[in-house]
Parts: sequence; C-alpha cells; structure tokens
Amino acid sequence: MNIEYRQLLNPDFSPESRVWVYQSSRLFTLDEALVIEELLNSFTAHWMSHGMPVKAAAYLFFGQFIILMADEGASGISGCSTDSSVRLIKEIEQRFSVNMFDRITLAFFVNDKTGSYRVQLLPLSQLQYAIDNGFISSDTLYFNNLVQTKEELEKKWIVPVKESWLLNIISLAKSVS
Repeated sequence: MNIEYRQLLNPDFSPESRVWVYQSSRLFTLDEALVIEELLNSFTAHWMSHGMPVKAAAYLFFGQFIILMADEGASGISGCSTDSSVRLIKEIEQRFSVNMFDRITLAFFVNDKTGSYRVQLLPLSQLQYAIDNGFISSDTLYFNNLVQTKEELEKKWIVPVKESWLLNIISLAKSVS
C-alpha cells in the first residue's frame, strides 16, 4: 500500500484550510468507495455557508478515511454548514453499516507477514498491550486523526508513534527501537 497521499491534495487550498478526518470502522469495498466518492464530490460541489459556496474538497484515503477540507480564506464555515457535513458522514455510516465517529479506536500502518503495509485498527484500551508485546513499536506509523488544518494533514497525519500524542498515555520502555 502506497502511503503517499499528499500529492492528491488540492494545491489551491490554503495551508490553514480546515480539515475533518473521519475513520471508518472497516475498509470500504471498491463498489462502496466509488459510491462514497460520488457522494463526497456532490456534497463539496454544493456545500454552502450562509448562502455562499464553500471552497471545499473531499477525499477517501486508503479506502477507510474520509477527509473533508474547507478553505475558510475563500468562505467561512458556519455551524449550519458544519452540521450539513456531519449529516453526510452519518448518512454514509447508515448506508454502509460502518462507524465513522469512533474516537477510541486507533489506526496504524503495520507491516503484515508478506512485507506489505495495511491499516490496522486497535482499541485504545489495547494499545499498551500491543506495545508491550511488540505488535506496535515507537516507529510504527500512526494516523493522527486530530489534525485540523491542511498543513497538519500534510505533516502530522501519519507519524511514528514516538512523534504523536500517544506518548502522553503509553510507556515505550519495553519497545526500544
């Protein structure tokens, strides 16, 4: 799996553009991904804030992460326009029987036995166990879905565990890399 996604981001958006990351509880099938991309494209083409079009983009990355982006320099985002984006994500949840609002399941890029990488989900409650038993190391790539701007998405979305906020809640003592 190629983890290079940055070149897919619209370069016409300001680095300060607002970003929302939604992680699916499972990988979407190809057919589902095609429908979701249509829904995202239709939504961003018609997204409004106080009657003005929102300069917006949406992406489905790695078959599991929906990224919404709004360039607030072009048009501000109101509470109502944010609510409409949440309604879209809830529609996707319901239509495809997934959870898009689970903030206690973490996502990592892990090397499987074939030498390729895949997204692995892990409940926060099992993180220390995974580290203690060598499933996750300080160098394992983590999806930091807390990023809030395009610049953070580009620089801080996929980072090694040792460079993430997870260091505040875990001990890497047994996982020296």
